[in-house]
Amino acid sequence: MALRQPIVSVLGHVDHGKTSLLDYIRGSTVALREAGRITQHIGATEVPIDHIYDKCSALIGNKKFIVPGLLFIDTPGHQSFTTLRARGGSLADLAVLVIDIMEGLKPQTIESINILKRYKTPFVVALNKIDLIDGWISHPNSPFVLSFRDQLDEVKAKLDEKVYMISAKLHDEGLSGERYDRIEDFTKNIAIVPISAKTGEGVPDLLLVLIGLAQRFLESELRTETGPAKGTVLEVKEERGLGTTIDVIIYSGTLKKGDWVAIGTSSKPLVTKVKAILKPKPLDEIRDPRERFNSVDEVSAAAGVKLTCQNLDGVIAGAPLRVISGNEDVVIDEIQNEMKVHIETKDDGIIIKADAIGSLEALAFEAENAGIPIRKFEVGDIAKRDIVEACATNESLYRVILGFNVKILPEAKEILPTYPVKVFLNDVVYRLIEDYQKWVEEQKKASEIEKRSKFSFPGKIKVLPNCVFRISKPAIVGVRVLAGRIRPGQTLINREGKEVGKIRSIRSGEEALKEAIAGSEVAIAIEGATVGRQVVVEDILYVALEESKVKDLQTLDLNEDEKMALEELIAIMRKQDPFWGL
Repeated sequence: MALRQPIVSVLGHVDHGKTSLLDYIRGSTVALREAGRITQHIGATEVPIDHIYDKCSALIGNKKFIVPGLLFIDTPGHQSFTTLRARGGSLADLAVLVIDIMEGLKPQTIESINILKRYKTPFVVALNKIDLIDGWISHPNSPFVLSFRDQLDEVKAKLDEKVYMISAKLHDEGLSGERYDRIEDFTKNIAIVPISAKTGEGVPDLLLVLIGLAQRFLESELRTETGPAKGTVLEVKEERGLGTTIDVIIYSGTLKKGDWVAIGTSSKPLVTKVKAILKPKPLDEIRDPRERFNSVDEVSAAAGVKLTCQNLDGVIAGAPLRVISGNEDVVIDEIQNEMKVHIETKDDGIIIKADAIGSLEALAFEAENAGIPIRKFEVGDIAKRDIVEACATNESLYRVILGFNVKILPEAKEILPTYPVKVFLNDVVYRLIEDYQKWVEEQKKASEIEKRSKFSFPGKIKVLPNCVFRISKPAIVGVRVLAGRIRPGQTLINREGKEVGKIRSIRSGEEALKEAIAGSEVAIAIEGATVGRQVVVEDILYVALEESKVKDLQTLDLNEDEKMALEELIAIMRKQDPFWGL
């Protein structure tokens, strides 16, 4: 049985060179044409085996492979990889994780690794930008093993050090990585292939490793299946002259023009007829072709194609596509099962929305890891009903919607200012989680400040010598705040529990203060006190607290000196009433 080409997904941190690597392989300039030179859409490129023979001739000579080529998928971010679902797992047979040799593993790199591990997808590390190593002598288009031989010893040592550092970081993630030409058992080590997407150095080695791994370890998965096609929707697009189209990866069987297909939607599966199959030429990009697509009557796995159909209403990225051949009910049941999102929900929690099933699951996975409960999840943009439903919780920190790669619909945007709901939007999952966590911390601090403003807090002061500014009406003295804090309006007591007067004002120089905290030296005006009678120089005074408030105070996050002042006050008051504050 013949083998299909393996589907290879390219992942990595933004600007580490994913699209530039593919541009070098196919001889294109897609990266230059992307907005901000950042990939905006999922792309697919078929690289025939003859092209790989040409690129790798210096390494393999006349050796031949039975794998017919590679089908590369370029993703805007690691989370888009989760959109590529098939057979209950990842659509990709292999993955290339691109890492900038100068920057190492970044947060998105770690998330990519976690996703690859979760989907059990074998992968290779393309350690990019070796041409930036100080002293590196570039050999354009050369295999790494040949270019490396011609480097100075100190340059070789620098590269080895970089590879070692990446290996150490991979080890921290529970993986064993080694430079590919030093690996004896590829089942036990992640192959690290040093490359330069700019000069092409190391790219032949990378292609050869991918072909070799596919042929040696994935033969059973790559055997072509005859029969009705199975595929996954990459993206839904509006194309000039074509209307709504879908970019699809066919990973099994054959799709023909005129076939009836079932496709997953945000509700029940859609049954529609294929009007046209548009296939990019080899080495051309499905999202940004240099040449016109070929209109074909049929296509077999594995292939990236653009389809026009009679109806595509409600179709979403990541949805399965199946050809119907007299088994419509079975196919629809199969699609409904595959469209089910397995996310654990709680009675109380936030709402999450995402652009595709896979990215919704990825967002839920990261939220769960961060200890964030989810009450509701859904694919699609944020609607008015989402805003209303987000309010249906008593916990203000859960009146939140996290939206990954979605927008707020006009009706929802209109009512949002009138609802106590916080919406976070981002196209990077870890940033969404971080933004929410940061907001929660800010809300907790604000809540604590508000709580504190409603309470008289424990306070302990000492009347300073040589700082009596007025004896009475009111007495004005200099004090040091030994613990806690003092505010105008608070009553002061001495160590015997007797009231000495009430703080009228607090000043530091010419400035009137709302409060003074531990360590401060300030002047206070005390109503009802006379220095030498109620107030004595070097005396220790305490803020008097209402007994009913003591228990409430103990629920607050008091610092150590506030706790100390409170304990001393309680001890003073219990000399008169043993049960005070209980």
